[in-house]
Amino acid sequence: MFVDEVEIEVAAGDGGRGAMSFRREKFIPRGGPDGGDGGNGGSVYLVASPHVNTLVNYRFHPKHAARRGGHGSGANRTGAAGADIELDVPIGTLVYAKRVIDEAQAAEFGDEPEDFEIVADLSEAGQRALIARGGKGGLGNAHFATSTNRAPRKWQPGLPGEVFTLRLHLKLLADVGLVGYPNAGKSTLISRISAAKPKIADYPFTTLTPNLGVVTLSDERSFVVADVPGLIEGAHDGHGLGDKFLKHLDRTKVLIFLVDVSGMSGRDPVADLDVLRRELALFSQDLASKPQLVAATKMDAVTDAAEQVGALEARARVLKLPFFRISSVAGTGLDALVEAAWSHISAARVITEPRTRNPEPGTLNPAP
Repeated sequence: MFVDEVEIEVAAGDGGRGAMSFRREKFIPRGGPDGGDGGNGGSVYLVASPHVNTLVNYRFHPKHAARRGGHGSGANRTGAAGADIELDVPIGTLVYAKRVIDEAQAAEFGDEPEDFEIVADLSEAGQRALIARGGKGGLGNAHFATSTNRAPRKWQPGLPGEVFTLRLHLKLLADVGLVGYPNAGKSTLISRISAAKPKIADYPFTTLTPNLGVVTLSDERSFVVADVPGLIEGAHDGHGLGDKFLKHLDRTKVLIFLVDVSGMSGRDPVADLDVLRRELALFSQDLASKPQLVAATKMDAVTDAAEQVGALEARARVLKLPFFRISSVAGTGLDALVEAAWSHISAARVITEPRTRNPEPGTLNPAP
């Protein structure tokens, strides 16, 4: 099951309380206070893992808590620190957080914040983000001894750990995104240019979830291509399936519009291209501004639709978009298409953006 959005709750461990204790040993009449400190609570981390490709596990296990710190004890013994927990998420996960506060905190410090704020973008394998910090352990009474108070009966409780409601949004990491109507040949193309094995059938909406494939070229070049469910007119308003998965194209470097020119769909290829480009623009201007290629698919099945192919090529020329005639079944035109995609990918990889440091959770919603 492919799940790309979940809401979970994470709780760091509370700090252990400090101890109130006095040293009592034979022949030592004034042993003094020896209460140890409480241990710190465990924290919660999210880690981008290449071994996870869906958030499905969190749908069925939405609550995760780290261990609390141990309480202090006599003889100045500090409580054990609570163990941290690390939650594996797929590479490309965006993390939005909202602090959870109880009624007493809300009354003292104001209402709970209404909006989720982004706290991490886990876009690289092994990237680790601190999400909820464990509570600090309380001080034992040994810390409160003074020259005038040699037998203090004061100690501190541990501080509570942070608790957050998280929204995890997965955006697949792909260099190339395939965009087209249902049955335009996206799944067939990705199966020919990569080792991916998507479901292929002659009915609409065969693809129900995104597929990823790695394309290998000469000279040890490679890139990742994503095939998302087909778009139809009105997709930006929720028609069909495509709008749910368009976000997975946000990180791509180039888009390939696949347009069926076989005539079997009964649609005008030029109108199909215009609809696809318009739906992307209505969904996201950033997405519509990415480099684009146009591929006329199913050329092996073209008989009396040669005029439509010419019209589509003319439209691509007007839009100043590179045009390719391909047949995934026959394997024709695929090398030129992937090389053209690579030229955009290599150019984009040269332009490196400075990485931003993941903010600490407390910097967004300061702890009460």
